[in-house]
Amino acid sequence: MKGHFYKKLMYGMDLVMINVAFIVTLFLGFNGSISAEYKSLYMKSALGLTIILFGTFYILKVYKNLWHYISFREMCVLAIACYIGDALFILLGIIGQKMFPISIYLIYPLVLLAFLGGIRSSYRVYKRIDSIRRREKATKRVMLVGAGEAATFIIKDFEVNKGITEERIVLCVDDNLEKQGLTLNGIPIRGKIEDVAELVEEYEIDEIIIAIPSATYTRKNEIIRICKNTRRVVKIFPGIEALLNEPQQFSTIIRDVQPIDLLGREEIQFNNKKLRQILKGRTIIVTGGGGSIGSELCRQIVSFKPRLLVILDIYENNAYDLQMELLQNGIPRDIIRVVIASVRDRKRIDEVFETYKPNIVFHAAAHKHVPLMEDNPEEAIKNNVFGTFNVAQCAVAHNVSKFVLVSTDKAVNPTNVMGATKRLCEMIIQSINETTSTTDFVAVRFGNVLGSNGSVIPLFKRQLAAGGPITVTHPEIIRYFMTIPEAVRLILEATSFATGGEIFVLDMGQPVKILDLAKNFIRLSGLELDKDIKIKFTGLRPGEKLYEELLMAEEGLTKTSSDKIFVGKAGEIDFEQLSNYLEELKSVIVNKEDVRKALKSIVPTYRQLEYDTVAASK
Repeated sequence: MKGHFYKKLMYGMDLVMINVAFIVTLFLGFNGSISAEYKSLYMKSALGLTIILFGTFYILKVYKNLWHYISFREMCVLAIACYIGDALFILLGIIGQKMFPISIYLIYPLVLLAFLGGIRSSYRVYKRIDSIRRREKATKRVMLVGAGEAATFIIKDFEVNKGITEERIVLCVDDNLEKQGLTLNGIPIRGKIEDVAELVEEYEIDEIIIAIPSATYTRKNEIIRICKNTRRVVKIFPGIEALLNEPQQFSTIIRDVQPIDLLGREEIQFNNKKLRQILKGRTIIVTGGGGSIGSELCRQIVSFKPRLLVILDIYENNAYDLQMELLQNGIPRDIIRVVIASVRDRKRIDEVFETYKPNIVFHAAAHKHVPLMEDNPEEAIKNNVFGTFNVAQCAVAHNVSKFVLVSTDKAVNPTNVMGATKRLCEMIIQSINETTSTTDFVAVRFGNVLGSNGSVIPLFKRQLAAGGPITVTHPEIIRYFMTIPEAVRLILEATSFATGGEIFVLDMGQPVKILDLAKNFIRLSGLELDKDIKIKFTGLRPGEKLYEELLMAEEGLTKTSSDKIFVGKAGEIDFEQLSNYLEELKSVIVNKEDVRKALKSIVPTYRQLEYDTVAASK
């Protein structure tokens, strides 16, 4: 509605200005004394002048341009339209054999362009003045790291966006020596990136925006490190490509530092044409489809154009939210099905498989919270172990091509119930794999995922919002980390390598100390450790190790065609013997201690830790 109003307003103003400009031209051409002859000629030709000029503007699509943001290109189009219209008006005079002096035709397009261009530029002039006024009132002083195209976009958007009333860009820094001492849209460029700490103090900066999306990951990481040491709020402009995913104002895609920025390494990317061949046109079930990993699996799977994606979850809220998200992103309704079901219910899962006849199953449904499963081992057994057993048996019964189990590094030499159940899940799919030639059963094992519901980042955010303290269980605890998207890419990539029985392991780089992660999170939030917010050590939780492993001693590690994915293949596990173990486990499921004893007998690498919370400190 607003756009239509502006367009009609422009129509009206141009119709008036076409004639006002011509009258002014006559005054200029005749030094203020217009003869009766030319007054009469103007009155007779005014309608023709208006139709010709307005028609020319319309045909040349002058009104397709947003006059709020008129630039040199739009002014050129407007100038061309003025001269073409003027030429057509001359042609009208020749045809009618009644002409104004040639000087009038030469002056008129210049006067008309000045009038129309001035009106169209007035909005930008107003916004510029308004921006200066708002800058003076702004309470938050902002520094841009980088003085290139990204910085230019940000500065312009800050000027135009009425919603930004508290922030004021006062300085740019850039390593390009040729830019030093110059200004970028009125913002001074002073100093190099290594001078950020000094300039923050000199210019009393409150917030830093890193605006170098083209920088290499290593360089970007160095810049983040320099900026976080200033103890100011640090944000990042991810680049123009972010607007392709969700069109919006530049200022709104400037984001806080995200998990990948704290990871300390390049996010792993995969490019596998074979994967597209495997997933395209297939029916795929994702159990636990509404969870952190499951939902991202669904998001990435739909990009490969499956015939049908079945989102299976017991929690309807998450599944519904994911369904709405996919539909809003343009995924056709007819390729998505949401099934509310529990993997514990063998009969229900069998009905789902019979109905949809899946080609591929990604089994992400599981209880994953370590301390909670220590207190509720029976539920871990029911959901993780027997849930996996149910889905795996249905996969065999319905001739599923591939079954991919989402596992964890906690399954290696487990010291907690959750890890032991996940190791038992691996044993289940490896044993069942030996009984069938129709289904390839594989597991994908990886470390912690940043940003998932149970990860440290959401916890740190909540604790930070509450004023602290930020809690870390032990000063020496370390973990392997990856982001949710790259964890899912690993799972999908492993599918293309699967021949049956493998446990795929990702080269996750160097482990990260949780204490360092917490310190970086505080600094990048613009706060000072111990002054603004403290870190409190709470002691290791039940079943928690100081470090996690990715491979068991008995597992050999071989390469795949991806330099980031390795495969370990454990010894053969007898399905009949494992089935007997599971029957024994089912019979003791009502008693916590009996459950742990049964787990130890089935999973020989499982051991309970005996420890106290000596790490807790004030």
